Amino acid sequence: MAMTTVFDTPKPALTDRQVRAVLHQFWGLSGDLKPLVSERDQNFLLDSGTARHVLKIANAAEDPGFLALQNAALTHINLTDPTLGVPRPVPALEASGQADAHVCSHGPHLLRLMSFVPGQLYSAAPPSADLLHSLGDMMGRLSRALQGFGHPAAHRPGFLWNLDEVQALRPFLADVPDAHRAMLARVFDRHSAHVAPVLPHLRGAVIHQDANDNNLLVEKGRVTGLIDFGDMCFGRQINELAVTLAYALLDCDDIYRAAQPLIAGYTARFPLDSAEATVLFDLVAARLAASVCISAHRSKDNPDNPYLTISQAPALRLLARLDQTNPAFLAAFARDCAGLPAVASHDAVTGWLRQTHTHDLFDLNLNRAGRFVLSLAQGAPGMEHAGDPVAHWRWLEQEFAARDAAYAIGLYGEDRDVYKGAQFRSAASPEPRSQHLGVDIFIAAGTRLYAPLPGVVLSVQDNDAPYDYGPTVILEHQAGDDGPKFWTLYGHLARETLTTIRAGQTIAAGDLIGFIGAHTVNGGWSPHLHFQIMTDRLGLSGEFPGVGQPSLWGLWSRIVPDPNLILRLAPESYLTDPDTPEHLLERRARVLGPNLSVSYARKLKMVRGAGAYLYDHTGRAFVDAVNNIAHVGHSHPHVTAALEQAKTLNTNTRYLHNTILDYAERLGGLFPAPLSVVYMVTSGSEANELALRIARTVTGRRGVVTLDWAYHGHTNALIDISPYKFNRKGGGGKPAEVEIATLPDPYRGPFKGGDSAAAYAASVAEQIDRLTRAGLHPAAMFAEAISGCGGQVFFPDGYLAQAAGLIRAAGGLFVVDEVQTGFGRIGAHMWAHGPQGVVPDIVTLGKPIGNGHPMAAVITTPEIARAFANGMEFFSSFGGNPVSAAVGMAVLDVIETERLQARAKATGDHLLQGLRALDSPLIGDVRGQGLFIGVELVRDHATLAPATAEAGAIANHMRQNGVLISTDGPSDNVLKIKPPLAFGQTEADLLLAALDQALKATD
Repeated sequence: MAMTTVFDTPKPALTDRQVRAVLHQFWGLSGDLKPLVSERDQNFLLDSGTARHVLKIANAAEDPGFLALQNAALTHINLTDPTLGVPRPVPALEASGQADAHVCSHGPHLLRLMSFVPGQLYSAAPPSADLLHSLGDMMGRLSRALQGFGHPAAHRPGFLWNLDEVQALRPFLADVPDAHRAMLARVFDRHSAHVAPVLPHLRGAVIHQDANDNNLLVEKGRVTGLIDFGDMCFGRQINELAVTLAYALLDCDDIYRAAQPLIAGYTARFPLDSAEATVLFDLVAARLAASVCISAHRSKDNPDNPYLTISQAPALRLLARLDQTNPAFLAAFARDCAGLPAVASHDAVTGWLRQTHTHDLFDLNLNRAGRFVLSLAQGAPGMEHAGDPVAHWRWLEQEFAARDAAYAIGLYGEDRDVYKGAQFRSAASPEPRSQHLGVDIFIAAGTRLYAPLPGVVLSVQDNDAPYDYGPTVILEHQAGDDGPKFWTLYGHLARETLTTIRAGQTIAAGDLIGFIGAHTVNGGWSPHLHFQIMTDRLGLSGEFPGVGQPSLWGLWSRIVPDPNLILRLAPESYLTDPDTPEHLLERRARVLGPNLSVSYARKLKMVRGAGAYLYDHTGRAFVDAVNNIAHVGHSHPHVTAALEQAKTLNTNTRYLHNTILDYAERLGGLFPAPLSVVYMVTSGSEANELALRIARTVTGRRGVVTLDWAYHGHTNALIDISPYKFNRKGGGGKPAEVEIATLPDPYRGPFKGGDSAAAYAASVAEQIDRLTRAGLHPAAMFAEAISGCGGQVFFPDGYLAQAAGLIRAAGGLFVVDEVQTGFGRIGAHMWAHGPQGVVPDIVTLGKPIGNGHPMAAVITTPEIARAFANGMEFFSSFGGNPVSAAVGMAVLDVIETERLQARAKATGDHLLQGLRALDSPLIGDVRGQGLFIGVELVRDHATLAPATAEAGAIANHMRQNGVLISTDGPSDNVLKIKPPLAFGQTEADLLLAALDQALKATD
């Protein structure tokens, strides 16, 4: 015999008189009555004048235990969240004689009186994000309030609306119209495959599971009440949110915009775990399918009951939209809305990529090649050609030439309006997918493409449709031996790619994987690579979205993180700097002195440095082979951290502080005795000026012997002892108190062979004699440890020692200028005068001492220091301040801990060997120690005619290829190489390759 249900039993039909009688009998109430709409019960609103209540008359077939469940649940909620807007059971009068004061009997019917919950129906409220958020908030509070509540009647075997049992409804598919049956079957199939296996592991609870728009109450644009607990049961906790969401999304314009605030509101009150969020939209679809199946099944027996089919049409419309939406994306979306990681592996993948070596994508090194940003946003330059890929590429080629660029970059995250195909629209949202998920590299068709990481070919597929990828490769990778998988996509390739690799093939980093396609095969675009990373491939193979909805960018950027994790381009590469070099040159001409030079024919605007590299305003990395000031590397973090001393103290040497003493002791300890006394100043010029003042004060003389082509600084006194300045254009010639000794140049000078040091020293003796005969006895001889402006000239062995002996014999001091050459640069010795076997009387230091911070020093003996203290104070306002001393200490730390002196020797030996192996008739001499190197270029090896123009052309050619060197020497024909000591063998090889190319282009 079939069991009678509430759907088979007529609704209660008490008359007005009967209702008033029971209200008076059981609760002692009277007032205005208003019938309320109900599917299977009879309900009335009672307004007694002082309060309002709802009388609920249950269907005769209703289970009394289930009514007890509802009362118990509402009582529990009143205890756990008293302000939550739900009805409260009103007990009957004691005199009524009811066994259960909350459930009264009247014939075959059970009656309950509930407090009235005010508000308008949700169905009448204007939709808004705030309304949806408040709905989520209400239901989250309800879930939280019901935690810990249980009741035997909540377990309802055979209850059709329990989502835990939705597979029991599959037979009802036979009652669904043919047009919809296949779609509904897919819902059941997906639930069986993806939801049912995890259900036993999800949290269970007593849930309301009927938050439809006629059970929700709204006041002032917010959901404030929930009524009708007639569908309560024990089920998976996540079903509560799924049912709420299923009703809320009916006929909404945008599933994502509606669901996000609701889920966020719910989880702010009642957090989900990842497994629950993952199945949320599958359960939404299951609830909708259940509604359609149940209504279709019941309508067969009750064809005249419109309530049974009232929600079928909107449910089917929503199901159709969900059916066309990637379920894995919906799962990620739900996790994201719930404040959970959208992709659990995202952080592990991106963290691994940041620490992993990647191979170049092309034969061209993207970091060191010229580039510019190519926007595809509406109105951007070149977009007037966007509809014609041939014209657009022609325009691009002109831009490459004008900008000295090898490629252009299309931006990750850029919102574009160029995506016109139907594939950029979705059923879930009217918002088109327009925000770019990859980086575009615009480069010539046919360019070879290499794998940046090892992996396996997931797919090779031709997505041959307008605006699509054309031939596309997807590689699967693993983030470490035990790490998660991730994927990289390469779109817009050539058809040749389709036969280059195959699905399932193992790929090593650097393996050829394809070629850049022309517009005829790549979906109709200018030739370029679309490159992206996926942390979740969303179940897709062969293709993957290349753009996402802007409103969902936070989610998309977790699924498809920034490809620069692999490309490793400087951040400036993705910016367009409005202050171009040309603009800065115009400003410079107005505000700076015109005799400030600017390097290279094509001027460079540098914005950042790191290690052995400088970065221009486009993000292009240049190997810096000439900046000896950033001695331990540009922007070295240990050195920049020392500048924090400025936050504590920065004052002058008239106060005592430890740092200057610690530094002076450490610096002085690097010199042989008796050199030990340190004077701190702010520049190499100031150091040499002080050394000259010391020499003249201590000796009481003014005469100076200097070397030809020497340069010691820019002050007036130092210009007077610098032939590089006073004997060139604009100079005033040699002062009377200065004499010039022959530059001891083993390659170009007059003396060669084993005895050349003595021959050159004789020139020093001659100049001392000239001064003496003129009555200008020498105070000092100044000599650079290696002649920089003279052409990176290394003196014959023993020359400086002989010169020192001669000047001392004449009563003068011997001053060695180490402003450019010290601090381990030559590799074998800390100081460049070390190989000469000489202990100077004074050594001057500058440039590298502070790695770019303005500081310098003079080192001398205690005896000379005492003689200099003649009563006139020496004071440098900024020399020796605590910040400079801290920076100096940090530079010494780095030299020692990173073993930069040994590195300079090893790299220098490698570089010198490579330079001497270059085959070019222009190379006359290669000379150097460590990372102080000169390559002298000549047109004729017999006459040594200087190749001045060629040297300049080579320096500019190398600049165009991303390597910075300069020229020096009397004829500017010497290529000078003196990079930061962070310069290693990798950079040396880049320099050698660029120089070889430049020599061949210039020969």
